[in-house]
Amino acid sequence: MLSGSLENIGVLVTGSTGFIGQVLSQNLIRSGCEVTGTATKKRPGVLAVPLTTDDWGHALEGIDTVIHCAALAHVPESKDESFKAQVRALNVEAPATLARQAKEHGVKRFIFLSSVKAMGESTPPNSPYRNNSECSPEDLYGKSKRDAELALKKELEGSATELVIIRPPLVYGPGVKGNFKALMGLAKKNLPLPFGSVENKRSLVSLDNLVSLIVTCVKHPEPLNGTFLVSDDHDVSSKELFETLTRAYGKDPKLWPFPVSLMKLGATILGKKNIADRLFGNLQLDISHTKKTLNWEPPVAFEDAIQKCVNSENQ
Repeated sequence: MLSGSLENIGVLVTGSTGFIGQVLSQNLIRSGCEVTGTATKKRPGVLAVPLTTDDWGHALEGIDTVIHCAALAHVPESKDESFKAQVRALNVEAPATLARQAKEHGVKRFIFLSSVKAMGESTPPNSPYRNNSECSPEDLYGKSKRDAELALKKELEGSATELVIIRPPLVYGPGVKGNFKALMGLAKKNLPLPFGSVENKRSLVSLDNLVSLIVTCVKHPEPLNGTFLVSDDHDVSSKELFETLTRAYGKDPKLWPFPVSLMKLGATILGKKNIADRLFGNLQLDISHTKKTLNWEPPVAFEDAIQKCVNSENQ
């Protein structure tokens, strides 16, 4: 059984130089953990271990908890069977191999960073995903995460190694890239945008809140097996998100009302339906199970996390 303290706990963090892994590793070290970090390329203080390795032995020596953050992310849809095989090798077979060897080395807890995409892409209004909701992933990345979850459960079932699965939605914070970075760029320019009538609801999670939950799972003193959803516990519309980002830049938002149905139609005609779904659709998570089971609350408020994200641009 792990203690409630992080002092002298040996933790292996895969993908330790990535957007999440780097901040997570720093927090664990400050808390007294003995952290071994791995990445696919050699970095100072980090073991260079390819995800497809068959031998994790040297990285697992003295490890109590494994946190598997590494994965092939931002996976485009593809009919290329060789690319699909690569995604499976990195996102499904690699964590299963690591879990098998972690079990053989007596690792007490295996924490897998999955994704809300393992469940699906959207939720009906006021019907959020829960930790035990049915999983119906739609894209290649989401399917790979769900397949990985199932492979890990099969590998660790009946063993002394506990399995903790964490499913975050979109993660934002200092250094964020992709769609959220693009939204920040729009907010910074403060162009007039037709989002004044958008009242959808989407769950997000700041990097600080996600790291806080992972650290909580590391130090949880009781046996811990299960799936946990995480968010800021503050669902936002695209309108509120743009407004909050714009104000974080010290500007007054310029959003004007326009029928959402017409924007969806226009996006579909232009072949941008996926973007419209994210801007105008719902994707909510109910994290009550996580909060109750782990006695955890998101420590950073949504507005404060957005401000930190914006401020980081000038650092």
